Amino acid sequence: MRLTVLGCSGSFPGPGSPASGYLVEAPYEGRTFRLVLDLGNGAFGALQRYVPDYDVDAVGVTHLHPDHCVDLCSYYVASRYHPRGRRGRVPVYGPFGTADRLAAMYGMPLEPGMREVFDFRAWVDVDPTKIGPFLVSVAPARHPVEAYAVRLDHDGRSLVYTGDTGPNPELAELATGTDLLLSEATFLHGADNPPDLHLTGRQAGEYAQAAGAGRLVVTHVPPWYDGQRMLADARAAYSGPLELARPGAVYDI
Repeated sequence: MRLTVLGCSGSFPGPGSPASGYLVEAPYEGRTFRLVLDLGNGAFGALQRYVPDYDVDAVGVTHLHPDHCVDLCSYYVASRYHPRGRRGRVPVYGPFGTADRLAAMYGMPLEPGMREVFDFRAWVDVDPTKIGPFLVSVAPARHPVEAYAVRLDHDGRSLVYTGDTGPNPELAELATGTDLLLSEATFLHGADNPPDLHLTGRQAGEYAQAAGAGRLVVTHVPPWYDGQRMLADARAAYSGPLELARPGAVYDI
């Protein structure tokens, strides 16, 4: 598998990065299969650097906060009105109500909404399932809205993306033995943080250590915090390879 960071800024786009968006690629039936996990503010623009005509094979949305899904509106417009015409509908996996939420964001009728371009499917109806070459498993996240952490397995390798979540024992189980844990780290260790919302850098490190993750990539750091502080907090709990996500970074898994 290959992971490319489209955007990694926490909660909203920052001066140096779009909001959350990740491109995962793997060989499939003689070609490259492209799955996008989350498509927050600005991530669709970054996607166009890596995918000709943004022809991805599927999109997975961890939850329906704008910084993780709003650029599906841009994707809809680009696909609906592209001069070459539309390709087949792109599967979009997400929480219940994804189709209606996106239609409401765009100010269009709920029916048909964006269903002419996207084939909406609920995570809970397909877990675990195959999406192209990937075996996909999800676990409920701890967040104010319906949200999921996602695990991709392919050819003996695995990637786990936490999405947005507070401390969550199901995340530890999902991440067991993963080769790369892409973990949010939004809150500072030691601060009076609200419950069931986000992880600290220290907690991201603790989950990676407990899971035996081969690598930890810290992401979703808000623009008002220093990513190096998050790394230091994660390093206090995790002994393996550790990096801070940055736009354009590529990880071969």
